[in-house]
Amino acid sequence: MARVLLFTDQPVLAKGFAAILSAVAEFDLVGVCHDPESLLDTTLCSKPDVLLLDLNDEVSLEALGDLRRRAPESRLVLWVRGISLELAYQTMRLGVHGILRKTLSADVMLKCLEKVARGEYWFEEALSSRVEDAEVVSLSRRESQLVSLLAQGLKNKEIAYNLGISVGTIKVYLSKLYRKLGVKDRYELALYGLRHAAAGPLAVGEPARRGEAGHGRATGRSPAVVLMDRPTGT
Repeated sequence: MARVLLFTDQPVLAKGFAAILSAVAEFDLVGVCHDPESLLDTTLCSKPDVLLLDLNDEVSLEALGDLRRRAPESRLVLWVRGISLELAYQTMRLGVHGILRKTLSADVMLKCLEKVARGEYWFEEALSSRVEDAEVVSLSRRESQLVSLLAQGLKNKEIAYNLGISVGTIKVYLSKLYRKLGVKDRYELALYGLRHAAAGPLAVGEPARRGEAGHGRATGRSPAVVLMDRPTGT
């Protein structure tokens, strides 16, 4: 019998999940955790075979990584309505065993949990193909800081002051960022920054594509997985 722990901040969803699992002899629901602050401790205490994690904005990539390191025997399945290409790529790198969409049927959900409990992986073929075909674009901490400040509406002089570098260096950075991210001007770069700043590292939604921001032209290139080094200050 596979031990399952559910994390969700939605009580009604938890009750529905418990009802589904109670009718299946192969599973034992060992608990439901509602508080992200106690998720790691709950996982360590209950020792589930599978942790089904209903993502919300309070769960960070760092928290997921900590779960994988501290509770390596618990296989992690992300339960999502939608997921960005960036997030899928980074969570796969962390070692999650599955990404399950909430729009799938109960039968499919149980099939996913069964496979993961056996040590297998559950990723939809379409998502796996997009991740495999994606072009990885990494931003340095300085580049991430610049994009974040630009998204806040700061001018070049203000950004230069905040970062302690010259206006000329800012212009060089901007030119490199335009080429790296496939955007054509600071307006599109600011929109890109707003998208990531608002979403955070666990945003769900459509993947960022080169040329997709604002009114830019699509370039026809592979979707870009952009790994931003989250700015923590100047």
